[in-house]
Amino acid sequence: MAEIVCQDIHKYYGANHILKGISFEIYEGERVGLLGRNGAGKTTLFRILGGSEPFEEGQVFIARGRQVEVLDQIPTFPGDYTVRDVLNTGFENLLAIQARMKELEAKLDLNQDPALLKQYGELSTLFESKGGYMMETDLARVCEGLSIDPRMLDEPFCKLSGGEQTRVNLGRIILKKPDILLLDEPTNHLDVKACEWLEEYLGSFKGTVVAISHDRYFLDRVVTRIIEIEQGRAVLYNGNYSYYVKEREERYQKQLKAYEQEQKKIQQLEEAAKRLHDWANRADNKSMHKRAFAMEKRIEWLKKTEKPFHERELKAVFREKNFSGKDFIKIRNVSKAYGEHEVLKDISLVVRNGDRIGLLGPNGCGKTTLLNIITGNLEPDTGEVIIGNSVNFAFLPQIVRFERDDLTMLDTVRYEMEWSEDTARNRLAAFRFTGEEVFKPVSALSGGEKSRLRLFLLMQHEINLLILDEPTNHLDVASREWIERTLESYGGTLLFVSHDRYFISKFATRIWDMNGGEITDFNGTYEEYRLWNATRRSMQAETAKEKKKPEQTAKKRVNPKEAERKLKAVEREIMAFELEMAEIDREMEKEASNYERLQELIEEKENLKSKIDSLYENWVELSEKVY
Repeated sequence: MAEIVCQDIHKYYGANHILKGISFEIYEGERVGLLGRNGAGKTTLFRILGGSEPFEEGQVFIARGRQVEVLDQIPTFPGDYTVRDVLNTGFENLLAIQARMKELEAKLDLNQDPALLKQYGELSTLFESKGGYMMETDLARVCEGLSIDPRMLDEPFCKLSGGEQTRVNLGRIILKKPDILLLDEPTNHLDVKACEWLEEYLGSFKGTVVAISHDRYFLDRVVTRIIEIEQGRAVLYNGNYSYYVKEREERYQKQLKAYEQEQKKIQQLEEAAKRLHDWANRADNKSMHKRAFAMEKRIEWLKKTEKPFHERELKAVFREKNFSGKDFIKIRNVSKAYGEHEVLKDISLVVRNGDRIGLLGPNGCGKTTLLNIITGNLEPDTGEVIIGNSVNFAFLPQIVRFERDDLTMLDTVRYEMEWSEDTARNRLAAFRFTGEEVFKPVSALSGGEKSRLRLFLLMQHEINLLILDEPTNHLDVASREWIERTLESYGGTLLFVSHDRYFISKFATRIWDMNGGEITDFNGTYEEYRLWNATRRSMQAETAKEKKKPEQTAKKRVNPKEAERKLKAVEREIMAFELEMAEIDREMEKEASNYERLQELIEEKENLKSKIDSLYENWVELSEKVY
């Protein structure tokens, strides 16, 4: 069954025709990735699907009764809302049922009205089936998975950073348990551990997922179909990201070959028609003109294959400097604290010539702090960093700033490199800065454009160590692929921080995993590290389980008042179910001659009996704690 249907969607922003007849269907339970370069219209299409963006032509259908949740913008909440309050809005329906149950409990304490008991039983069954008794468990699971620190729960939501608010909002949407999830860059602001948790969650999610993402590792693990927005139209691919990359190139080559053959044939016919017209004019031969006109008509029929679109592949290379020596960098007993929070604890490591180190770890653990200490932008509290005499490094920070951001891109390059305008423009073109774009002031550039410009300037110097802090942040898939092709040409030593697991897998041959102020140093690829770490965690979990066994025999302390409240609630449920049982018995007497209906009633009675037996067992346990 189709959950989402788009038919010939057109969208304009002024004269800009952004969506030019988008059509596709998404079926129940599908995992779909929505791709396209920045500005292609992905977020616009998302808002159209979510109902918040109008469009000029076409139709959008969402299956009836489906709850749709969109992760694109952070909703506005009252100023006094804590993080817990925001997350609890994910339980709105359950909390409403719970509040109604409490109202009925108060009434039932005064009057055991059978009608009220029946209503309470129905609400209780609904509350349980919707996962009402699992709210606290679900909340804890989501907070742990998305790295939402329990200490954050009582903080004002409005005081959080943008990244923290995005994580909390993602958690709120997950807790709503919708039928359709529309996720715009869901792995932004998530560390590797949280990304992996989200992938596992979406793997078990029973609803439909549509995700805009530049995280190619996420797309490979989660989606089973790709919709690419290309030149305002939807192009469909049945597979994950890796399949899409291969299939896209094969389609391009096939279409290019067909287009070139068609153009060759058209050129031949045009030349032949031109010669026929010339001969006809000389000989005053009308039949030759007719043959030429027939050829020209055939040319019109032939013009069916569009020239395939392909991003121009540009090459840029680093200017590298040779290194003489063994140890690039020695980090000796480095510690750093911010107030009482110690982010680096006596770190000692060595960077060697040719290393390609991926520095991993949760957000805020101190990765950028370590890079700033290595590059000399920050002093450690204790310890030292020794850099080899022939090391010449370049550092691309996570947030790029320029000394004169009022200058244009072109003037910035000319000012720093002392180049002519022609030289600067030619070299900028290799970094996809072309045409009038080079006259934009640096202050008007996006985060991704600033990173690309800074990387361009770094590459003009002789270096043998490249240090990168989140180099693929803010970049679309095409730009990430371009940076990767550029880095493949770099033969020097590489140290980088990244949450982009596709990038990490491509370049890291050594992993530094930072956690709790300490670093695990692993010589191997990211995939090898994941396997090793999973095995290690499994062994640690088994050890912890063995240690906890003796403790599990001890009885937990019980709050008597809480146990008494639960006991009364169970008694009410038993009474409500027994009333239902009596009604079924009466209906069975009436339907004694209706075999099919009788069978249905017998099954209903067996189910009720099973529930009552379970409740009696629960009642016995609770009564032991109360009496």
